[in-house]
Amino acid sequence: MINVEKPNATQLAEVTQWPIWEKEPSSFDWDYTEKEVFYILEGRANLTSKCGISQSLEAGDLVTVEHGIEVLWEITDAIRKHYKFF
Repeated sequence: MINVEKPNATQLAEVTQWPIWEKEPSSFDWDYTEKEVFYILEGRANLTSKCGISQSLEAGDLVTVEHGIEVLWEITDAIRKHYKFF
């Protein structure tokens, strides 16, 4: 499952403590062996699961990707995000 939401102030305060990951426009497969929560600071991307469910992501989105999901990342505008694995 991929969940996209707009974070509240409490969530934003927490995510700013997490590391930052950056990636140029590209496409790649990713197998989530752990749950990941990330907050997009800049950029745009599409995540498409192997079962065909697609989510558009943009700056300001708080995204949760459950473990066990395989996705295709398609980064259309360079991504900069805070992230944490659980």
